[in-house]
Amino acid sequence: MKKFMSWVDARFPATKMWEDHLSKYYAPKNFNFFYFFGSLALLVLVNQLLTGVWLTMSFTPSAEEAFASVEGIMRDVEYGAIIRYMHSTGASFFFIVVYLHMFRGLLYGSYQKPRELVWIFGMLIYLCLMAEAFMGYLLPWGQMSYWGAQVIISLFGAIPVIGDDLTQWIRGDYLISGITLNRFFALHVIALPIVLLGLVVLHILALHEVGSNNPDGIEIKKLKDENGIPLDGIPFHPYYTVKDIVGVVVFLFVFCFVVFFFPEMGGYFLEKPNFEQANPFKTPEHIAPVWYFTPFYAILRAVPDKLMGVIAMGAAIAVLFVLPWLDRSPVKSMRYKGWLSRIWLAVFCASFVILGYLGVQAPTPTRTLVSQICTILYFAYFILMPFYTRMEKTKPVPERVTG
Repeated sequence: MKKFMSWVDARFPATKMWEDHLSKYYAPKNFNFFYFFGSLALLVLVNQLLTGVWLTMSFTPSAEEAFASVEGIMRDVEYGAIIRYMHSTGASFFFIVVYLHMFRGLLYGSYQKPRELVWIFGMLIYLCLMAEAFMGYLLPWGQMSYWGAQVIISLFGAIPVIGDDLTQWIRGDYLISGITLNRFFALHVIALPIVLLGLVVLHILALHEVGSNNPDGIEIKKLKDENGIPLDGIPFHPYYTVKDIVGVVVFLFVFCFVVFFFPEMGGYFLEKPNFEQANPFKTPEHIAPVWYFTPFYAILRAVPDKLMGVIAMGAAIAVLFVLPWLDRSPVKSMRYKGWLSRIWLAVFCASFVILGYLGVQAPTPTRTLVSQICTILYFAYFILMPFYTRMEKTKPVPERVTG
């Protein structure tokens, strides 16, 4: 085995990669519950890729046969229903895991210097993931797939001068048709997964270059022993690989429970209208995107003007990219920040959840008013951040990690 590895290492840096990213990559020793979600995101990505490959073997990307092929997968393909539910449930779980992963970044300041690029790559992954989910959402060719895509694509028509041409270019036709389905299928199964995998690699490489953050927000590279090993660090393998296995097992219990018993999750993971074939002449009673898009959809609906609504929705995502330069606090972790940062983070999270709920519901004057208030609070969290992070009193940060 040693001779074989020597032969491989002379031609490919297998051992070096193992040491740089696992066995000799020193991570802080005080990781907690929130540090499970990075590895879980990778697990769900693998699930989506593998189940997606199997689904494409039986899927027909045409307006005439797409819906019937999905029904065929569910009814006639051996284990087809399980694979389809693993993929559809996996999409929702992917966003759950990613949202918790992002929350941990906000909680412990994982976007601050020197991890700005790690955060930006993460946001690009999030953006790519949203595009991937949107493209895949049209493929079953159900009622909500068709009309949801119709509503979202039509938003580009609000852009001055180029709006109508851009909308037609995205659809590939004057209306959503088999051409749209075909191009979304190509993007969903080939183009976007390649981009997504590349961004994941860049995200991990950038992270391992600067080192992982920790709940105390302390740079463990500053204090090293005579061998150059961080005093507060432990090798990622075997310590955190074993720890992550525990998280994976618990996650799989929950995931499999949902797949086998509640795959539709009351219409939130798979909407009831999507079990009807797409019909351009029959509009669903209430059109709404899948739950993981609804916070931004609620922001869109909260603004009366269509163009300004589109701008607000885009700004709600774009502002996340500049977060590292908005936070002026001298400390990273919420453990040592002042009460203003804590209150605003709680307000931001509550606003995001409320917007997500309102985006699923049919609009009423009261719900629109609440959406507008939550939209203001959402943006206030970022706009006011340079001021309240600079003026608040922070706690002293310890020299070593506290566990």
